[in-house]
Amino acid sequence: MTDPIADMLTRIRNALMVKKETVEIPSSNMKKAIADILLKEGYVKDVKLVEDDHNGKLVVTLKYTDSHKSVISGLQRVSKPGLRTYSGADNMPKVLGGYGIAIVSTNKGILTDKQAKAQNVGGEVLCYVW
Repeated sequence: MTDPIADMLTRIRNALMVKKETVEIPSSNMKKAIADILLKEGYVKDVKLVEDDHNGKLVVTLKYTDSHKSVISGLQRVSKPGLRTYSGADNMPKVLGGYGIAIVSTNKGILTDKQAKAQNVGGEVLCYVW
């Protein structure tokens, strides 16, 4: 697999399309950090790390509204292995005018665009979530 983050986003996107309750994703530290941001920002209900004989897997419980509509409207991978996308703290991208979030990999860890701007750090823009 050349792009594990894109695989994670695709698994979540596919599970949302068929209204699944949970989705299982092979675990890594970066995927765990991204899932924790989604949890903290209110896009998913729960994130659990389940140990197995390999690295473990993340079990992400998806979140829906009362009318069974997904809380996540869209997920988009920005920086790809073939074309990396970086942003400085002063020109951090805004997703849907501030309604969505950009997840950024910085030297202070995986942060949202707002957190990166507040800490005045730039980095690689991993994905957009709205």
